[in-house]
Amino acid sequence: MWLKKNSQLLMYQPDPEVEKNEILKRYRNLLRVWKPKNPEDRKDVRKAFKMALDAHKDMRRKSGEPYIYHPLSVATIAAGEIGLGATSIICALLHDVVEDTEYSIEDIRGLFGDKVAAIIDGLTKIKGIFDQHTTSIHAENFKKLLLTLSDDVRVILIKLADRLHNMRTLDALAMEKRLKISSETVFLYSPLAHRLGLHAIKSELEDLAMKYTEPDVYEAISTNLRESAKGRSRFVNKFIYPIKRDLADKGFRFTISAREKSIAAIWQKMKKKEVPFDEIYDIFAIRIVIDSPVDTEKSDCWKVYAAITDHYRPNMDRLRDWISIPKANGYEALHTTVMSYTGQWVEIQIRSKRMDEIAEKGYAAHWKYKESMNLSSQLDNWLDRIREMIESPDADALSFIDDVKGYFFLEEISVFTPQGELRTLPANSSILDFAYAIHTEVGNNCIGAKVDKKLVPISHLLRNGQQVEVITSPKQAPKEEWLAYVVTTRAKSNIKQAVREEKKKFYKQGKEKLGKWFLQIGVDFTHENIKKFLTVSNFNSLVDLYFAASQDLLGIKDVKSFAASSFRSGWLNYVAKSQTRGKLREPAVKPAKDAEGNHLRVETEGAVEYEVASCCNPIPGDEVIGLVTTDHLPLEIHRTKCPKAQEMILFGTKMVRVDWNNTESLSFLTVIKVTGIDKQGLINEITGIISSELNLNIKSFHIEANNGLTEGEITLYVKNIASLNDVLAEINSVDGITRVTRAD
Repeated sequence: MWLKKNSQLLMYQPDPEVEKNEILKRYRNLLRVWKPKNPEDRKDVRKAFKMALDAHKDMRRKSGEPYIYHPLSVATIAAGEIGLGATSIICALLHDVVEDTEYSIEDIRGLFGDKVAAIIDGLTKIKGIFDQHTTSIHAENFKKLLLTLSDDVRVILIKLADRLHNMRTLDALAMEKRLKISSETVFLYSPLAHRLGLHAIKSELEDLAMKYTEPDVYEAISTNLRESAKGRSRFVNKFIYPIKRDLADKGFRFTISAREKSIAAIWQKMKKKEVPFDEIYDIFAIRIVIDSPVDTEKSDCWKVYAAITDHYRPNMDRLRDWISIPKANGYEALHTTVMSYTGQWVEIQIRSKRMDEIAEKGYAAHWKYKESMNLSSQLDNWLDRIREMIESPDADALSFIDDVKGYFFLEEISVFTPQGELRTLPANSSILDFAYAIHTEVGNNCIGAKVDKKLVPISHLLRNGQQVEVITSPKQAPKEEWLAYVVTTRAKSNIKQAVREEKKKFYKQGKEKLGKWFLQIGVDFTHENIKKFLTVSNFNSLVDLYFAASQDLLGIKDVKSFAASSFRSGWLNYVAKSQTRGKLREPAVKPAKDAEGNHLRVETEGAVEYEVASCCNPIPGDEVIGLVTTDHLPLEIHRTKCPKAQEMILFGTKMVRVDWNNTESLSFLTVIKVTGIDKQGLINEITGIISSELNLNIKSFHIEANNGLTEGEITLYVKNIASLNDVLAEINSVDGITRVTRAD
């Protein structure tokens, strides 16, 4: 049990009797959520529970609670929130047994059979994926995880349940661990939940991650949601009343409710639209779920749509028909946005009970209906594409990650071949993406296409519903610039492979040329020196380096420059071009103390050498972390919410806690955005506030006036967050200014 003093959580105090009752309570809750129908299944789950209880009897979580709470919670999530069956519940209960105790996979196999053993083996392997420290190992393990996904999706579904419970209990861990786990969650687990149709889990994972990466924003939006809840409830009740009455008169059996957007989704919309919370109109959506037979559910959904438009005028640009062509993750629904009597746009989602179950429980629910309805699922096609990505000949694991990173969340379009075959592609796909989706050779030889009978180039972007006929020529070959025209992994991989094969033809010629230059300058043409030169010259591989040499894209002057200084100073000079750096006897940042009061050392002697990352421009007062990229480079200082920093943490970059020192004598670069009504003297008024009143220096000022509106971006130097907030407040008080924000 937890003890509290003055509203502060102190520590967990074990009480064996209380814990025993709590364990039984949680086990009964699992059975209540699962509702087993087969006595044998119930017997096997009880056996798994006893095994887990025995295996973890002396183990506790970081919070101090009995470890068995965790597998019980994971099993409950798997049963209740995902809808998995007995096999998956057994695996959820036992998912940490092999990793953390003396039980082996063979013990599991003997008691529960091959399938349970195979799934637990997959879960055990996944657990170690993020425990490595080198980027390439992380990249390869990422491939292994996706390979596991394509073998048995239940492994990933249980792992998602495991991650969700870990995120719900993340407070017990240190800040560094919270950031690392949150980064993993946003990068991998949330997109996987999205692709597998688990919308509720995806949203909660994103919200929980945001709670630790951007706590201030999370709390501000949470507060706004709580404070506006009563007003929203009154509006919803009034809005849905005529719809409920009409549907009841027409004989529909239905439920109707309002669902809030997740905090993370609201924040993404605020950033994308660059508007405050009050100006987000779709904070909630009305969901109508009809109890309708499968053979009439589509037509019934359209009848409900007709009933809604009898009362409210729809926005035809916002009509989304995912009933006729479901999303790739199996999602089916009819979405419309209508204008309310108060002048507010309201989104309405219309589904059948079957569609709603698939929307909430994703792949697991889809599988339940697949055989009975003889459905061919785009989810299955997606899993095939995952395997295709993994088996790609592209040897660069980091390129693989870069290609697949944004793939999970992409919106999709559906286009047709000349024979009427439907092809689903990511939004913003080009003719080349479509050509490579047909066949590798079709892509390699593509010179253009006819879209709805009109001739277009290979870079032409496709739109939903178009018919595409690819035109090829045997004389055509892939070029490096093609990479700018494609978004699909298959297209990128094939183009890279073809370009690499072409460059390899010049490998020997380029190597000989570079070797002569090294010899002329008096530098040994050793593997170590070539590797250093490769890094300084900013090439990705020796193939690229030797190709550039063969084509005179670099020359002897580059070798002279390399030889003019040591590798260390040459490298540091190279890095310094793009980042603010410093080395001070009184540095702006200092290593923080750990829980025991010990300093976490960054350097063994001298001042801390650091760089303020240009990707997020942290300033004193921001929550920051230090990232150690290599032994030869200084510490990189990032804001904790910086996406680049979160990705670096995820792929093994060492993280060091840092605090701000007294930095009154230093200034830091930041950018603010200003929006307002154009008027004479506005620029003088703004610059006067910054320079004369606040005594701050402006580095650059870019402003544009268009149709009576003014938008500007000001780069200036501030001392800390308080200094920045003064700037924002003063400019915001200027007559005509409608919004002023710090740019992320």
